[in-house]
Amino acid sequence: MENDNNGSEICLIIEELKIIKDLFTQVVKIIPEFDITDENILPYGLKPHTRSVSWIVEQVIIQQTKFNKNLLGVSGVTYDLPDACLHDCEILSQSKKYYVNIKITQANQKQNKNDISAVEKLFNDYKNHPNYRLIYAVFKFKFDNITISLKDDVHIFSPQFLPIYINPRNDKLQAKYYAEPEIRTRSDFLEVLREKSSTIKLKK
Repeated sequence: MENDNNGSEICLIIEELKIIKDLFTQVVKIIPEFDITDENILPYGLKPHTRSVSWIVEQVIIQQTKFNKNLLGVSGVTYDLPDACLHDCEILSQSKKYYVNIKITQANQKQNKNDISAVEKLFNDYKNHPNYRLIYAVFKFKFDNITISLKDDVHIFSPQFLPIYINPRNDKLQAKYYAEPEIRTRSDFLEVLREKSSTIKLKK
């Protein structure tokens, strides 16, 4: 029975990833580009660095999803969440809730390992909340002076399916956004996090 449940959840995760990918692909079509500010305010533009615009781009994506919820077939979007949350927004669609974390990366940027999540928080949320399935949505963008252009190839992944590397210096799960997925069950995910984490490996 446990194997059946594990297999069902894996299929559910794969289905949810597709749903969120389709949703955000539609969002990009609605707003493929936008100006981050007015040229009169920043006549020389912004430094073309992800950190200078990432939070604003995240907010544009989330708020456009909420604003266009009827067009997108979404019941609601909540983003006024505690800072401790692993997700940036909660999307309600057909009575299902999706927990989504938005990541921003430059289209021409070399893909290196990125901090994905604090391991202990991820472990506890997955252990204590069986219906919590975190989804990461990665948006590529191009930056031209004050104009942001979003690419339509939105990438979606589950932390449960990532290759597991935990940085021993900060105990954070790190991975390349476009890493080849490693399909595993929730129980296997929790076990490998426990084994590789410096903060939770003794907590059984």
